[in-house]
Amino acid sequence: MPYLLALDEGTTSARAILYNERGEALAMEAIPVDSRYPRPGWVEQDPEQIWSAQIETARRVLAKAGITAAQVAAIGITNQRETTIVWDRRTGKPVSEAIVWQCRRTAGYCGQLAAAHGSKITAKTGLVVDAYFSGSKIRWILENVPGARPKAEAGDLLFGNVDTWLIWKLTGGAVHVTDSSNASRTMLMDLETGAWDDELLSMLEVPRAMLPRIVPSSGVVGETAALGAAIPIAGIAGDQQAALFGQACFRAGLSKNTYGTGCFALMHTGGKRPVSRNRLLETRAATIDAPQFAVEGAIFIAGAAVQWLRDQMGLIQSAAESEAVALSAPNNGGVYLVPAFVGLGAPHWDSSARGTMTGITGGTTKAQVVRAALESMAFQTRELIEAMEADSGDKLAELRVDGGATANNFLMQFQADILDTRIARPADKETTALGAAYLAGLAAGVWKSTAELEKFWRVERVFEPSMKESERQRLWEGWRSAVRKCRA
Repeated sequence: MPYLLALDEGTTSARAILYNERGEALAMEAIPVDSRYPRPGWVEQDPEQIWSAQIETARRVLAKAGITAAQVAAIGITNQRETTIVWDRRTGKPVSEAIVWQCRRTAGYCGQLAAAHGSKITAKTGLVVDAYFSGSKIRWILENVPGARPKAEAGDLLFGNVDTWLIWKLTGGAVHVTDSSNASRTMLMDLETGAWDDELLSMLEVPRAMLPRIVPSSGVVGETAALGAAIPIAGIAGDQQAALFGQACFRAGLSKNTYGTGCFALMHTGGKRPVSRNRLLETRAATIDAPQFAVEGAIFIAGAAVQWLRDQMGLIQSAAESEAVALSAPNNGGVYLVPAFVGLGAPHWDSSARGTMTGITGGTTKAQVVRAALESMAFQTRELIEAMEADSGDKLAELRVDGGATANNFLMQFQADILDTRIARPADKETTALGAAYLAGLAAGVWKSTAELEKFWRVERVFEPSMKESERQRLWEGWRSAVRKCRA
């Protein structure tokens, strides 16, 4: 039986999951990855810790499953997107900490860039000019790390998002590539052509010599012997595009929402570039051969708000506890939490917004605050879905969901209620890793087509809306009022 190994490097942990030829997860291992916050709005990680955590999870998962590297048909890699790493081509050492996608240190520069070239950059990339994306992060490193710019211009420094960094390490520095789903998040790739754009590189002052080669999401790019035998690396996709693929959203109109550190709703738009009139992102979907596109809404803080309740506020002992605590309150008591800890993403794109809690009284309880944090994920998702529906002109019939927070039944029911839309939770909630495994398996010949993969998608539970329309609108107006105060 052929096995597929998915390496899933996320914002809070590195995971490895082993799958069989039926797309079933056989074993999983995870190791936390630390984030550092050296200044308000700054978020960093250690690239070497990212690598060591990821390779260790791979070793552990093979040992747990009792198989050898020689039995693995291929490796698929999926990663936190936009997180930026620059390293020395000769020594392999990073020149700085990784700048994480949430980091806002380049917000001021991006404001200037948007004023000068915003419409042109959006037309070329499908992205809103924002500190979220990799391009301004690369420029910051070149401007602020002593000696970095001349070395980059001489071809001695390499850039990569986490996918590129892991592949470079896995292949001992032999392969420097990324796929189009990750490249489309740098603000340096022309969305139509799928190639690095010289005009964009000039605007952001990024030397072309730093950039990896762009390849399809499914296809052998090299092999690694880091696990004891040669294994092809055959799948690459940014985490949200991988989740879209893992949810079997292979055709235009199919949508998913991932509830992780952030929250990301994607709608597949097929082989034609989408046009968003509501400040959503136009992006590349995972590709096998012909280009595929998606429209995306990005929420910066979702599950991270629950972590905040646990780690900073001490209101809960674990994320799993949040459901029972929230249910102990019959309602939110008028309390709304807008978790704009690093600004607001789509559809607002307001980097100056900051977290706000409204409606607090002397009678406000811990349970109501916890409930408000969970409800904030559903409210923010409705903002994204309404923008998608406005762009497409169609009402969404079903939203497929994945990510760790989907285990929270209170959240999923509230999401169905506030959206007035059916929520489908799959049997395998780790669809990001599953998508990477699918992409690798297609390239390795384990599966012949996406039609085979569609048969593997199984629903574990469906949540149907049951809230009265008057209550839905009352809650929604309360949320919109809280967002206005947050932005003010």
